[in-house]
Amino acid sequence: MSSDFDGDRLSALWQQQFPKVPPIAHELRAACSDRWVRFHSLPGSKRYPETEEEYAIVLHRYNTLLDELFEGTDVYVVTVAWPWEPDGAELPSRRPEVHPEGNRWTTLAHEDDPDPELHSYTHLYADYRPWRPGAADEILREVADDVLSGVIITDSGLSRVHHPYDGGADVIAASPEERNRLRDDHRAWLPSTRPACED
Repeated sequence: MSSDFDGDRLSALWQQQFPKVPPIAHELRAACSDRWVRFHSLPGSKRYPETEEEYAIVLHRYNTLLDELFEGTDVYVVTVAWPWEPDGAELPSRRPEVHPEGNRWTTLAHEDDPDPELHSYTHLYADYRPWRPGAADEILREVADDVLSGVIITDSGLSRVHHPYDGGADVIAASPEERNRLRDDHRAWLPSTRPACED
């Protein structure tokens, strides 16, 4: 499934597209607010699916947006894990099971606290694959259940970003016009009010 992955190329692209933002999915909406729109993944803004019918709705909404953003292109799929030591055991432990193609792309160290026991690390894993509907469903189900977080799906030039989270997805479109079109085409999926800090 995964094509050749070049971590250096992805790092250079990220620096070019988002020079002031680390590859932390929930930070992108503030940096790209003119291109950002949020969609909820279940009717009535329900956060978690409880039945297979609700999982089908969640996956349909995720895949519909992903297909509109990435049809006919290749994408980077990025998943995240957190250890307390640079090479320690990672959480969530399910990440390698649902993203076995993921190559270690980069690590972000959180070492500001003077107490070394409170240091943590963010490992980002990525692969590069042709987009097709359903290509990330196993990952998306784990996101819907709040097992995985921080997932990013983006095109080869990082001009469009899909960040699924438990309850919905943040989308960074290629332009404000594209954002407006997506928003208008899927008005029924919009939050009723704009949340202040949901991930």
